Amino acid sequence: MSTLTSTRTTADTLTFAQSTWLVAEREVGSKMRSKAFLISTAILFLGALALVIWGGFQAQSTNGTPVAVTADAAQYVQDTPGLEVTAVADRAEAEALVEAGDVDAAVVGDQSSPTGFTIVAESSAPTMLIMGLAQLPPVELLDPNPTNDALRFLVAIGFGIVFMMGAMLFGATIAQSVVEEKQTRVVELLISAIPVRALLAGKVIGNTILAMGQILVLAGIAVVGLVVTGQTEVLRLLGLPIAWFAIFFLFGFILLAALFAAGAAMVSRQEDIGSTTTPLTFIIMAPYFLVVFFNDNPVVLTIMSYVPFSAPVGMPMRLFLGEAQWWEPLLSLAILAATCVLAILVGAKIYENSLLRMGARVKLREALAG
Repeated sequence: MSTLTSTRTTADTLTFAQSTWLVAEREVGSKMRSKAFLISTAILFLGALALVIWGGFQAQSTNGTPVAVTADAAQYVQDTPGLEVTAVADRAEAEALVEAGDVDAAVVGDQSSPTGFTIVAESSAPTMLIMGLAQLPPVELLDPNPTNDALRFLVAIGFGIVFMMGAMLFGATIAQSVVEEKQTRVVELLISAIPVRALLAGKVIGNTILAMGQILVLAGIAVVGLVVTGQTEVLRLLGLPIAWFAIFFLFGFILLAALFAAGAAMVSRQEDIGSTTTPLTFIIMAPYFLVVFFNDNPVVLTIMSYVPFSAPVGMPMRLFLGEAQWWEPLLSLAILAATCVLAILVGAKIYENSLLRMGARVKLREALAG
């Protein structure tokens, strides 16, 4: 009798906001007490720091710069240290090697140049080559591009894998938590004390706090690693995209978290979670593969930056490449926020209509109809 009285008193005295925060605290607290979560998080942070520092020192490597040199320009580079020279017959052959990526640049004879030669490069001329020649020759860019291919590929992998791992890890956590509470009938006690929507909101908020905490720590690790290795220029290029990535990740994760909770509420056993959440897993994985395979395709990146499920990866990538106008991230964020609200409304309806139904999997049409 006292238990029922206490439950009713709690339900009467707690507001919706208080109920939501109570559930959020419970979600955060249970994770922070989990040794598995703490150990895996520590490994993630250490691995990220090691990767950033290794990448930074690799960028400082002093390996010789591969260059193609025509016969009439050989005299200008013969005493220049740090070069891996490939002799070519003429300028056309030199440009072909540059475009193929076999050399970083070419030094060709040029009678119209005050120095007697010209450096030909694809998207940027190697600084060490220019400094080594001790002159300022004319530089011709065959394909002007503000970023090099290797850096663009690494940034694409970074944004893609952080979003995928963060969304999958905490999305799966929410799903398992919902089904576990259904299996153990704990959910019946919970919703007797707090509204169903407060339970859903608390789970989403609690796991969003944990996910955003990891994202912010990873961003801090990236900054520290780049500063330690002296990659201030890379840090300058990545600063704004990382900030936008954190904002987009926040809305994108809330969207996915609501759908993961709704999908999990439709089943009653841990073994059945995959039947309703597998489509969400594919949605999360798709942006990673797209940004990795099409990081140099502006059309695909533009489409990704406006599709809600891939915008958290596509738009920061375009900002890094300098391909997005100032208003584009604002428009993309507005689309993502509107989709997020819609997903929350739909997810809440499915969650409410499915949470107390035990046994066979609830069909989507039934969950929406109630």
